[in-house]
Amino acid sequence: MSVKQEPSGRRSVQVEVLVRGTPEQVWQAIASGPGISAWFVPSQVDGKLNGTVSCDFGGGMVSSAKITEWQPPHRFVATDSTWLQGGPPVATEWTVEARSGGTCLVRVVHSLFASTDDWDNQIEGTEHGWPGYFRVLQHYLEHHAGQPSTAFVGMAPSPLPAPATWSTMVTAFGSGDPQVGQPLRITAPGLATITGKVHAIDHVPQGTAMMLLVDAPAPGVVLASAMECMGMQMATFQAYYYGAKAAAAVADQDGWRQWLAGLFPPPADVPPGA
Repeated sequence: MSVKQEPSGRRSVQVEVLVRGTPEQVWQAIASGPGISAWFVPSQVDGKLNGTVSCDFGGGMVSSAKITEWQPPHRFVATDSTWLQGGPPVATEWTVEARSGGTCLVRVVHSLFASTDDWDNQIEGTEHGWPGYFRVLQHYLEHHAGQPSTAFVGMAPSPLPAPATWSTMVTAFGSGDPQVGQPLRITAPGLATITGKVHAIDHVPQGTAMMLLVDAPAPGVVLASAMECMGMQMATFQAYYYGAKAAAAVADQDGWRQWLAGLFPPPADVPPGA
């Protein structure tokens, strides 16, 4: 995977995924606030030309993009002028193409215009991040489409390098070296236990991520990662719950955020001259 460069100065990355569902079902998942929130991050969508797409990544990081093209249920484009601080606007194009067997191909393309490669690493980092989220999208559409859903995201800066951040997280999960297929039981004082099984582990240039399919406190997915983000090491814990128990399952979200932050206390200040 790499940034595609064109003579016009357009630079872009592209990621695709095959999912189950009709174009209308898939459109609901990628182009509405409740749909996006069910597999990505808490989001709000004003679905119309010149409307907005707002995504809350946690830790006070909220993006807002203006919808410049809107063609349901097959295509929309939203442009974010603040994503790259001091950089050019980034246009994100989403398309849905019906395929055989009751499936659709979802494609996302991030593009910008620049005469230098100053921003390539940031859009390429986004390219590496989509496959993990697209697994959640596949799981959601295949098993939980149309069900009630709730989600939360917790982020904590880590003073440790990425490998040590990851080791700290998985040790807290009760596993020093998790493997695909391994059952996990995540516990914390005063919080409902999360139980599930490791579905996937990704090693990307920015760090490591893991996807759990969970059965308690409600059916759903947990994502955990230790990644470099905008020059900082970040630990992230995201939970998506579906069905009748989904609303109750997120009652502990503030507790899980505090638990995550407690794994990575800031370094103690050293008095001058000590």
